[in-house]
Amino acid sequence: MAELFSAHYAGAPFVLFGLAHIGALAAVGLLNIALVGFRGAGDRVKAAVRWILAILLWSAELSWHVWNIAVGTWSVQFMLPLNICSILIWLSGFMLVCRNFRIYEFAYFLGIGGAIQYLATPDLGIYGFPHFRFFQTFISHGLLLTAPIYMTIVEGLRPTWKTVLRVALWMNAYMIVIYFLNRALGSDYLMINAKPAFPSLLDLLPAWPYYIIFMELIGVLTMLLLYLPFAVSDRKSRPSQA
Repeated sequence: MAELFSAHYAGAPFVLFGLAHIGALAAVGLLNIALVGFRGAGDRVKAAVRWILAILLWSAELSWHVWNIAVGTWSVQFMLPLNICSILIWLSGFMLVCRNFRIYEFAYFLGIGGAIQYLATPDLGIYGFPHFRFFQTFISHGLLLTAPIYMTIVEGLRPTWKTVLRVALWMNAYMIVIYFLNRALGSDYLMINAKPAFPSLLDLLPAWPYYIIFMELIGVLTMLLLYLPFAVSDRKSRPSQA
């Protein structure tokens, strides 16, 4: 049992799009499908579901910090909640509990976009199934994906065009702050100062700093794609003009 929490795991390493990876992605997909069934539930049931999701999110992220402290790998260069996924995992819990629309805006566009990218190419290295890190990664990022989807489909929240603009502006301002903080700390939060050492979609892009331009374009495209269902729905609902 201790081996499953060891920093020097001797079991099978993580295999990108291997059987365990595909199984975890399928589990995340099935969870989202199952939660759609709560759309017609009463307010008390919906509130209970939101609390369960929030507690699971917070517990998964807290366990990640506890594990890193226990194995001696916690550091300000890697573990501060400054990456988009990290900070949104914490905030999404409050979004679920309080039905907070301002957090929902960021969780919908940045949480879904970031979670999809990380779930597709997780930084797991030697920590394959059934190590603690394997479960922690897919639980935390899977629920980061699930939380805004649940709030959209079940709770009825939705973004607007103003949401797209507001998230884009705040995200760019945040990136500037994090760039200089990275230089001060010797860190690379948001992967804005350098490409990550582990395989990622950024490997397909040009070297620094040019890949930042592509990150911006990919981010804008992702937000537009995520908003597309609402744009289409709004267009269809407009009264036709004679």
